[in-house]
Amino acid sequence: MGFFNRVFLILALLSVELTPSSADSSSSSREITSIFLNHAKKKEVFDWMVGIRRKIHENPELGYEEFETSKLVRAELDKMGIPYKYPIAVTGVVGFVGSGEPPFVAIRADMDALSMQEMVEWEHKSKIPGKMHACGHDGHVAMLLGAAKILQEHRELLQGTVLLVFQPAEEGGGGAKKMVEAGVLENVEAIFGLHVYPDLPTGQVASRSGPFLAGSGFFEAVINGKGGHAAIPQHSIDPILAASNVIVSLQHLVSREADPLDSQVVTVAKFKGGGAFNVIPDSVTIGGTFRAFSKESFMQLKQRIEEVITRQATVQRCNATVDFHAAGKEPFTPPTINDKGLHGHFQSVAANLFGSDNVKDMQPVMGSEDFSFYQEMIPGYFFFLGTKDETSGKPASVHSPYFKINEDALPYGAALDASLAAGYLLELQTRSTPSSRKHHDEL
Repeated sequence: MGFFNRVFLILALLSVELTPSSADSSSSSREITSIFLNHAKKKEVFDWMVGIRRKIHENPELGYEEFETSKLVRAELDKMGIPYKYPIAVTGVVGFVGSGEPPFVAIRADMDALSMQEMVEWEHKSKIPGKMHACGHDGHVAMLLGAAKILQEHRELLQGTVLLVFQPAEEGGGGAKKMVEAGVLENVEAIFGLHVYPDLPTGQVASRSGPFLAGSGFFEAVINGKGGHAAIPQHSIDPILAASNVIVSLQHLVSREADPLDSQVVTVAKFKGGGAFNVIPDSVTIGGTFRAFSKESFMQLKQRIEEVITRQATVQRCNATVDFHAAGKEPFTPPTINDKGLHGHFQSVAANLFGSDNVKDMQPVMGSEDFSFYQEMIPGYFFFLGTKDETSGKPASVHSPYFKINEDALPYGAALDASLAAGYLLELQTRSTPSSRKHHDEL
Protein backbone atom coordinates (compact mmCIF):
# COMPACT_ATOMS: atom_id res chain seq x y z
CA MET A 1 0.00 0.00 0.00
CA GLY A 2 1.54 3.33 -1.10
CA PHE A 3 2.31 6.08 1.42
CA PHE A 4 -0.21 8.58 0.04
CA ASN A 5 -2.95 5.94 -0.19
CA ARG A 6 -2.29 4.97 3.43
CA VAL A 7 -2.47 8.62 4.55
CA PHE A 8 -5.69 9.14 2.58
CA LEU A 9 -7.36 6.13 4.21
CA ILE A 10 -6.25 7.19 7.70
CA LEU A 11 -7.73 10.66 7.11
CA ALA A 12 -10.93 9.05 5.85
CA LEU A 13 -11.18 6.91 8.97
CA LEU A 14 -10.58 9.95 11.18
CA SER A 15 -13.33 11.86 9.40
CA VAL A 16 -15.70 8.96 10.05
CA GLU A 17 -14.90 9.06 13.76
CA LEU A 18 -15.49 12.84 13.92
CA THR A 19 -18.64 12.93 11.79
CA PRO A 20 -20.02 9.41 11.67
CA SER A 21 -22.45 8.31 9.02
CA SER A 22 -23.39 4.90 7.70
CA ALA A 23 -22.30 5.90 4.18
CA ASP A 24 -18.83 6.98 5.35
CA SER A 25 -18.45 3.82 7.42
CA SER A 26 -19.49 1.64 4.51
CA SER A 27 -17.08 3.36 2.13
CA SER A 28 -14.15 3.03 4.55
CA SER A 29 -15.02 -0.61 5.19
CA ARG A 30 -14.93 -1.32 1.45
CA GLU A 31 -11.50 0.28 1.16
CA ILE A 32 -10.18 -1.72 4.10
CA THR A 33 -11.53 -4.97 2.63
CA SER A 34 -9.89 -4.31 -0.73
CA ILE A 35 -6.55 -3.48 0.89
CA PHE A 36 -6.65 -6.57 3.09
CA LEU A 37 -7.55 -8.96 0.27
CA ASN A 38 -4.81 -7.61 -1.97
CA HIS A 39 -2.34 -8.07 0.87
CA ALA A 40 -3.48 -11.64 1.57
CA LYS A 41 -3.09 -12.56 -2.10
CA LYS A 42 0.54 -11.46 -2.28
CA LYS A 43 2.65 -14.46 -3.23
CA GLU A 44 4.93 -14.20 -0.21
CA VAL A 45 1.96 -14.01 2.18
CA PHE A 46 0.11 -16.86 0.47
CA ASP A 47 3.19 -19.10 0.43
CA TRP A 48 3.82 -18.30 4.10
CA MET A 49 0.27 -19.32 5.10
CA VAL A 50 0.50 -22.51 3.03
CA GLY A 51 3.79 -23.39 4.74
CA ILE A 52 2.30 -22.90 8.19
CA ARG A 53 -0.76 -24.96 7.34
CA ARG A 54 1.33 -27.83 5.99
CA LYS A 55 3.68 -27.83 8.96
CA ILE A 56 0.71 -28.10 11.34
CA HIS A 57 -0.90 -30.75 9.13
CA GLU A 58 2.21 -32.93 9.27
CA ASN A 59 2.25 -32.75 13.08
CA PRO A 60 -1.37 -33.04 14.30
CA GLU A 61 -2.07 -32.80 18.03
CA LEU A 62 -5.24 -33.72 19.92
CA GLY A 63 -7.15 -31.50 22.32
CA TYR A 64 -5.06 -29.95 25.11
CA GLU A 65 -1.97 -31.53 23.54
CA GLU A 66 -1.36 -28.75 20.99
CA PHE A 67 2.00 -27.79 22.49
CA GLU A 68 3.97 -27.71 19.23
CA THR A 69 1.13 -25.97 17.39
CA SER A 70 0.96 -23.38 20.14
CA LYS A 71 4.73 -22.97 20.02
CA LEU A 72 4.55 -22.34 16.27
CA VAL A 73 1.79 -19.76 16.76
CA ARG A 74 3.78 -17.93 19.40
CA ALA A 75 6.92 -17.96 17.25
CA GLU A 76 5.05 -16.37 14.35
CA LEU A 77 3.45 -13.75 16.61
CA ASP A 78 6.91 -12.95 17.99
CA LYS A 79 8.23 -12.44 14.45
CA MET A 80 5.37 -10.04 13.75
CA GLY A 81 5.91 -8.13 16.99
CA ILE A 82 2.44 -9.02 18.26
CA PRO A 83 2.10 -9.34 22.07
CA TYR A 84 0.17 -12.29 23.43
CA LYS A 85 -0.89 -14.10 26.58
CA TYR A 86 0.04 -17.78 27.11
CA PRO A 87 -0.86 -20.32 28.38
CA ILE A 88 -4.64 -20.10 28.50
CA ALA A 89 -6.67 -23.30 28.90
CA VAL A 90 -3.45 -25.37 28.79
CA THR A 91 -2.27 -24.59 25.24
CA GLY A 92 -4.35 -21.59 24.17
CA VAL A 93 -2.85 -18.29 22.99
CA VAL A 94 -4.45 -14.85 22.74
CA GLY A 95 -2.67 -12.15 20.73
CA PHE A 96 -3.43 -8.42 20.61
CA VAL A 97 -3.23 -6.18 17.53
CA GLY A 98 -4.12 -2.52 17.28
CA SER A 99 -4.15 0.51 19.53
CA GLY A 100 -4.25 -1.41 22.80
CA GLU A 101 -7.31 0.69 23.59
CA PRO A 102 -11.01 -0.15 23.49
CA PRO A 103 -13.17 -1.18 21.80
CA PHE A 104 -12.11 -4.83 21.60
CA VAL A 105 -13.22 -7.43 19.05
CA ALA A 106 -12.05 -11.06 18.77
CA ILE A 107 -11.34 -13.55 15.97
CA ARG A 108 -11.04 -17.25 16.85
CA ALA A 109 -9.34 -20.32 15.37
CA ASP A 110 -9.31 -23.84 16.81
CA MET A 111 -6.06 -25.83 16.80
CA ASP A 112 -6.76 -29.50 17.59
CA ALA A 113 -6.74 -32.57 15.33
CA LEU A 114 -8.74 -35.81 15.34
CA SER A 115 -7.92 -39.41 16.34
CA MET A 116 -7.93 -40.97 12.88
CA GLN A 117 -5.46 -42.26 10.32
CA GLU A 118 -4.98 -40.06 7.26
CA MET A 119 -5.63 -41.89 3.98
CA VAL A 120 -4.64 -39.06 1.63
CA GLU A 121 -1.28 -39.78 0.01
CA TRP A 122 0.60 -36.52 -0.48
CA GLU A 123 3.89 -34.89 0.39
CA HIS A 124 2.66 -33.35 3.65
CA LYS A 125 0.63 -36.26 5.01
CA SER A 126 0.37 -36.59 8.80
CA LYS A 127 3.56 -37.96 10.34
CA ILE A 128 1.76 -39.05 13.52
CA PRO A 129 0.04 -42.46 13.25
CA GLY A 130 -3.62 -42.36 14.21
CA LYS A 131 -3.87 -38.56 14.22
CA MET A 132 -5.01 -36.25 11.44
CA HIS A 133 -6.25 -32.74 10.78
CA ALA A 134 -9.47 -33.99 9.20
CA CYS A 135 -11.56 -30.94 10.09
CA GLY A 136 -9.45 -28.11 8.73
CA HIS A 137 -8.20 -26.66 12.00
CA ASP A 138 -4.70 -26.49 10.53
CA GLY A 139 -6.14 -24.15 7.90
CA HIS A 140 -8.00 -22.15 10.55
CA VAL A 141 -4.75 -21.47 12.41
CA ALA A 142 -2.94 -20.50 9.21
CA MET A 143 -5.73 -18.10 8.23
CA LEU A 144 -5.86 -16.46 11.66
CA LEU A 145 -2.09 -15.95 11.54
CA GLY A 146 -2.62 -14.53 8.06
CA ALA A 147 -5.22 -12.14 9.46
CA ALA A 148 -2.78 -11.22 12.23
CA LYS A 149 -0.12 -10.34 9.65
CA ILE A 150 -2.57 -8.21 7.66
CA LEU A 151 -3.81 -6.38 10.76
CA GLN A 152 -0.35 -5.84 12.20
CA GLU A 153 0.97 -4.36 8.96
CA HIS A 154 -2.05 -2.02 8.79
CA ARG A 155 -2.51 -1.48 12.52
CA GLU A 156 -2.72 2.30 12.16
CA LEU A 157 -6.09 1.70 10.46
CA LEU A 158 -7.54 -0.13 13.47
CA GLN A 159 -9.95 1.90 15.57
CA GLY A 160 -9.38 -0.25 18.68
CA THR A 161 -7.87 -3.66 19.40
CA VAL A 162 -8.31 -7.09 17.82
CA LEU A 163 -7.87 -10.21 19.97
CA LEU A 164 -6.47 -13.24 18.14
CA VAL A 165 -7.90 -16.29 19.93
CA PHE A 166 -6.04 -19.54 19.23
CA GLN A 167 -8.17 -22.14 21.03
CA PRO A 168 -7.42 -25.75 21.99
CA ALA A 169 -9.75 -28.76 22.14
CA GLU A 170 -12.75 -27.91 19.99
CA GLU A 171 -13.37 -31.56 19.13
CA GLY A 172 -15.39 -32.50 22.19
CA GLY A 173 -13.01 -31.13 24.81
CA GLY A 174 -14.84 -27.91 25.53
CA GLY A 175 -11.82 -25.72 24.80
CA ALA A 176 -13.97 -22.66 24.15
CA LYS A 177 -15.64 -23.05 27.53
CA LYS A 178 -12.27 -23.12 29.27
CA MET A 179 -11.12 -20.07 27.31
CA VAL A 180 -14.24 -18.21 28.44
CA GLU A 181 -13.66 -19.30 32.04
CA ALA A 182 -10.10 -17.93 31.76
CA GLY A 183 -11.54 -14.49 31.01
CA VAL A 184 -10.48 -14.01 27.39
CA LEU A 185 -13.76 -12.26 26.53
CA GLU A 186 -13.52 -9.61 29.24
CA ASN A 187 -14.63 -6.26 27.75
CA VAL A 188 -14.79 -7.80 24.24
CA GLU A 189 -17.69 -6.49 22.16
CA ALA A 190 -18.05 -9.34 19.64
CA ILE A 191 -16.30 -12.44 18.30
CA PHE A 192 -16.08 -13.98 14.82
CA GLY A 193 -15.19 -17.54 13.82
CA LEU A 194 -14.97 -19.46 10.55
CA HIS A 195 -14.93 -23.09 9.47
CA VAL A 196 -13.79 -24.51 6.15
CA TYR A 197 -16.64 -26.04 4.15
CA PRO A 198 -15.69 -28.46 1.35
CA ASP A 199 -19.16 -28.52 -0.27
CA LEU A 200 -19.02 -24.78 -1.00
CA PRO A 201 -16.86 -23.48 -3.88
CA THR A 202 -13.74 -21.52 -3.03
CA GLY A 203 -14.58 -17.83 -3.20
CA GLN A 204 -17.97 -18.26 -1.51
CA VAL A 205 -19.15 -18.05 2.10
CA ALA A 206 -22.35 -19.15 3.81
CA SER A 207 -24.09 -18.57 7.11
CA ARG A 208 -27.39 -17.37 8.57
CA SER A 209 -28.86 -15.25 11.34
CA GLY A 210 -30.17 -17.07 14.42
CA PRO A 211 -29.76 -20.82 15.05
CA PHE A 212 -27.03 -22.15 12.74
CA LEU A 213 -25.57 -25.28 14.36
CA ALA A 214 -27.18 -27.61 16.87
CA GLY A 215 -26.47 -28.03 20.53
CA SER A 216 -25.09 -31.50 21.19
CA GLY A 217 -24.57 -33.91 24.03
CA PHE A 218 -23.35 -37.47 24.55
CA PHE A 219 -24.67 -40.31 26.66
CA GLU A 220 -23.46 -43.73 27.69
CA ALA A 221 -25.60 -46.30 29.51
CA VAL A 222 -24.74 -49.61 31.17
CA ILE A 223 -27.64 -52.06 31.26
CA ASN A 224 -27.11 -54.80 33.81
CA GLY A 225 -28.85 -58.19 33.76
CA LYS A 226 -27.80 -61.70 34.71
CA GLY A 227 -25.60 -63.76 32.45
CA GLY A 228 -26.04 -67.42 31.61
CA HIS A 229 -26.20 -70.11 28.94
CA ALA A 230 -27.97 -69.05 25.75
CA ALA A 231 -29.75 -72.44 25.57
CA ILE A 232 -31.57 -71.85 28.86
CA PRO A 233 -32.51 -68.12 28.79
CA GLN A 234 -35.12 -68.58 31.54
CA HIS A 235 -32.25 -68.80 34.05
CA SER A 236 -30.82 -65.46 32.88
CA ILE A 237 -31.92 -61.84 32.61
CA ASP A 238 -30.95 -60.80 29.09
CA PRO A 239 -29.43 -57.28 28.88
CA ILE A 240 -29.12 -57.53 25.08
CA LEU A 241 -32.89 -57.82 24.76
CA ALA A 242 -33.32 -54.92 27.20
CA ALA A 243 -30.82 -52.77 25.26
CA SER A 244 -32.62 -53.55 21.99
CA ASN A 245 -35.92 -52.35 23.43
CA VAL A 246 -34.20 -49.25 24.78
CA ILE A 247 -32.79 -48.35 21.36
CA VAL A 248 -36.15 -48.72 19.61
CA SER A 249 -37.86 -46.62 22.29
CA LEU A 250 -35.23 -43.88 22.04
CA GLN A 251 -36.10 -43.38 18.37
CA HIS A 252 -39.67 -42.54 19.39
CA LEU A 253 -38.46 -39.46 21.27
CA VAL A 254 -38.04 -37.57 18.01
CA SER A 255 -40.76 -39.21 15.90
CA ARG A 256 -43.51 -39.13 18.57
CA GLU A 257 -42.58 -36.49 21.16
CA ALA A 258 -40.75 -33.68 19.33
CA ASP A 259 -42.48 -30.91 17.41
CA PRO A 260 -41.90 -31.77 13.72
CA LEU A 261 -40.90 -28.13 13.15
CA ASP A 262 -38.28 -28.30 15.93
CA SER A 263 -35.47 -30.41 14.46
CA GLN A 264 -33.90 -32.90 16.87
CA VAL A 265 -31.70 -36.00 16.62
CA VAL A 266 -31.11 -38.99 18.90
CA THR A 267 -28.60 -41.53 17.57
CA VAL A 268 -27.30 -44.66 19.29
CA ALA A 269 -23.93 -45.32 17.70
CA LYS A 270 -22.32 -47.61 20.26
CA PHE A 271 -23.39 -51.13 21.31
CA LYS A 272 -21.03 -53.39 23.23
CA GLY A 273 -22.06 -56.64 24.90
CA GLY A 274 -21.28 -60.31 24.76
CA GLY A 275 -18.33 -62.18 23.37
CA ALA A 276 -19.64 -65.67 22.58
CA PHE A 277 -22.45 -67.17 20.47
CA ASN A 278 -23.88 -69.21 23.31
CA VAL A 279 -23.45 -66.95 26.37
CA ILE A 280 -25.86 -64.27 27.55
CA PRO A 281 -23.67 -61.49 29.02
CA ASP A 282 -24.11 -59.87 32.40
CA SER A 283 -24.25 -56.35 30.92
CA VAL A 284 -24.45 -54.29 27.74
CA THR A 285 -23.11 -50.78 27.11
CA ILE A 286 -24.77 -48.43 24.63
CA GLY A 287 -23.94 -44.83 23.78
CA GLY A 288 -24.74 -42.06 21.37
CA THR A 289 -25.46 -38.40 20.77
CA PHE A 290 -28.48 -36.12 20.93
CA ARG A 291 -28.91 -32.73 19.30
CA ALA A 292 -31.35 -29.83 19.15
CA PHE A 293 -31.44 -26.16 18.12
CA SER A 294 -32.61 -24.76 21.46
CA LYS A 295 -31.47 -25.32 25.01
CA GLU A 296 -35.05 -26.09 26.07
CA SER A 297 -35.43 -28.89 23.51
CA PHE A 298 -32.01 -30.21 24.38
CA MET A 299 -32.73 -30.43 28.10
CA GLN A 300 -36.07 -32.12 27.42
CA LEU A 301 -34.28 -34.72 25.28
CA LYS A 302 -31.68 -35.27 28.00
CA GLN A 303 -34.38 -35.89 30.61
CA ARG A 304 -36.35 -38.26 28.40
CA ILE A 305 -33.25 -40.24 27.33
CA GLU A 306 -32.49 -41.04 30.95
CA GLU A 307 -36.11 -41.93 31.69
CA VAL A 308 -36.48 -44.20 28.66
CA ILE A 309 -33.24 -46.07 29.31
CA THR A 310 -33.81 -46.70 33.01
CA ARG A 311 -37.51 -47.53 32.74
CA GLN A 312 -37.27 -49.74 29.66
CA ALA A 313 -34.48 -51.65 31.36
CA THR A 314 -36.76 -52.16 34.36
CA VAL A 315 -39.50 -53.57 32.12
CA GLN A 316 -37.02 -56.25 31.04
CA ARG A 317 -36.02 -56.96 34.70
CA CYS A 318 -32.67 -55.19 34.25
CA ASN A 319 -31.28 -52.05 35.84
CA ALA A 320 -29.45 -49.25 34.04
CA THR A 321 -27.21 -46.28 34.80
CA VAL A 322 -26.84 -43.34 32.41
CA ASP A 323 -23.75 -41.14 32.14
CA PHE A 324 -23.88 -37.84 30.22
CA HIS A 325 -20.13 -37.26 30.56
CA ALA A 326 -19.29 -40.18 28.27
CA ALA A 327 -15.69 -40.58 27.12
CA GLY A 328 -14.65 -37.43 28.98
CA LYS A 329 -16.60 -35.19 26.59
CA GLU A 330 -18.36 -32.01 27.64
CA PRO A 331 -21.93 -32.95 28.59
CA PHE A 332 -23.45 -30.12 26.56
CA THR A 333 -22.31 -27.93 23.69
CA PRO A 334 -24.90 -25.16 23.30
CA PRO A 335 -26.53 -24.33 19.96
CA THR A 336 -24.56 -21.94 17.75
CA ILE A 337 -26.85 -18.92 17.42
CA ASN A 338 -25.61 -16.06 15.25
CA ASP A 339 -26.29 -12.52 16.40
CA LYS A 340 -28.74 -10.66 14.14
CA GLY A 341 -26.74 -7.44 14.11
CA LEU A 342 -23.49 -9.23 13.32
CA HIS A 343 -25.26 -11.03 10.47
CA GLY A 344 -25.80 -7.71 8.71
CA HIS A 345 -22.17 -6.76 9.28
CA PHE A 346 -20.99 -10.12 7.93
CA GLN A 347 -23.14 -9.84 4.80
CA SER A 348 -21.85 -6.35 4.07
CA VAL A 349 -18.17 -7.16 4.57
CA ALA A 350 -18.37 -10.52 2.75
CA ALA A 351 -20.19 -8.89 -0.18
CA ASN A 352 -17.38 -6.34 -0.46
CA LEU A 353 -14.86 -9.17 -0.51
CA PHE A 354 -16.58 -11.86 -2.61
CA GLY A 355 -19.46 -10.09 -4.35
CA SER A 356 -23.04 -10.38 -3.10
CA ASP A 357 -23.78 -13.40 -5.33
CA ASN A 358 -21.13 -15.38 -3.46
CA VAL A 359 -22.55 -14.72 0.01
CA LYS A 360 -25.06 -17.50 0.64
CA ASP A 361 -27.79 -17.97 3.23
CA MET A 362 -28.06 -21.60 4.31
CA GLN A 363 -30.29 -23.82 6.37
CA PRO A 364 -29.27 -24.82 9.92
CA VAL A 365 -26.87 -27.76 10.21
CA MET A 366 -27.09 -30.54 12.83
CA GLY A 367 -23.34 -30.46 13.43
CA SER A 368 -22.17 -28.66 16.56
CA GLU A 369 -19.38 -26.22 17.42
CA ASP A 370 -18.06 -25.10 20.78
CA PHE A 371 -17.85 -21.55 19.38
CA SER A 372 -21.31 -21.41 20.94
CA PHE A 373 -19.75 -21.03 24.40
CA TYR A 374 -18.47 -17.61 23.31
CA GLN A 375 -21.91 -16.71 21.97
CA GLU A 376 -23.47 -17.40 25.36
CA MET A 377 -21.35 -14.56 26.75
CA ILE A 378 -21.18 -11.93 23.99
CA PRO A 379 -22.55 -11.41 20.45
CA GLY A 380 -20.83 -13.87 18.14
CA TYR A 381 -20.96 -14.86 14.49
CA PHE A 382 -19.89 -18.15 12.90
CA PHE A 383 -19.70 -18.82 9.16
CA PHE A 384 -18.54 -21.34 6.58
CA LEU A 385 -15.73 -20.59 4.13
CA GLY A 386 -15.88 -22.43 0.82
CA THR A 387 -12.86 -24.63 0.09
CA LYS A 388 -14.13 -26.81 -2.75
CA ASP A 389 -11.78 -27.37 -5.68
CA GLU A 390 -14.10 -27.44 -8.69
CA THR A 391 -11.54 -29.38 -10.74
CA SER A 392 -11.13 -32.37 -8.40
CA GLY A 393 -14.59 -33.96 -8.25
CA LYS A 394 -16.74 -34.50 -5.19
CA PRO A 395 -14.77 -33.56 -2.06
CA ALA A 396 -14.53 -35.70 1.06
CA SER A 397 -16.46 -34.39 4.04
CA VAL A 398 -14.90 -33.17 7.26
CA HIS A 399 -14.00 -35.96 9.70
CA SER A 400 -13.18 -38.21 6.76
CA PRO A 401 -9.71 -39.79 6.47
CA TYR A 402 -9.75 -38.52 2.86
CA PHE A 403 -10.46 -34.90 3.79
CA LYS A 404 -8.37 -32.26 1.99
CA ILE A 405 -8.28 -28.45 2.00
CA ASN A 406 -8.03 -26.39 -1.16
CA GLU A 407 -5.25 -24.04 -0.07
CA ASP A 408 -6.40 -21.40 -2.57
CA ALA A 409 -9.03 -20.49 0.04
CA LEU A 410 -6.48 -19.37 2.63
CA PRO A 411 -6.16 -15.73 1.44
CA TYR A 412 -9.95 -15.34 1.43
CA GLY A 413 -10.28 -16.58 4.99
CA ALA A 414 -7.42 -14.41 6.25
CA ALA A 415 -8.75 -11.28 4.52
CA LEU A 416 -12.32 -11.90 5.69
CA ASP A 417 -11.23 -12.50 9.30
CA ALA A 418 -9.22 -9.28 9.27
CA SER A 419 -11.92 -7.27 7.49
CA LEU A 420 -14.71 -8.40 9.83
CA ALA A 421 -12.69 -7.33 12.87
CA ALA A 422 -11.38 -4.03 11.49
CA GLY A 423 -14.75 -3.10 10.01
CA TYR A 424 -16.58 -3.86 13.24
CA LEU A 425 -14.17 -1.70 15.24
CA LEU A 426 -14.91 1.09 12.80
CA GLU A 427 -18.64 0.62 13.28
CA LEU A 428 -18.25 0.66 17.06
CA GLN A 429 -16.32 3.92 16.94
CA THR A 430 -19.13 5.56 14.99
CA ARG A 431 -21.64 4.56 17.69
CA SER A 432 -19.85 5.30 20.96
CA THR A 433 -16.89 7.12 22.48
CA PRO A 434 -13.79 5.24 23.71
CA SER A 435 -13.83 7.04 27.05
CA SER A 436 -16.93 5.12 28.06
CA ARG A 437 -15.13 1.77 27.80
CA LYS A 438 -12.71 -0.11 30.03
CA HIS A 439 -9.23 -1.29 29.14
CA HIS A 440 -8.78 -5.02 28.54
CA ASP A 441 -7.08 -6.52 31.60
CA GLU A 442 -4.70 -8.60 29.47
CA LEU A 443 -3.23 -5.38 28.05
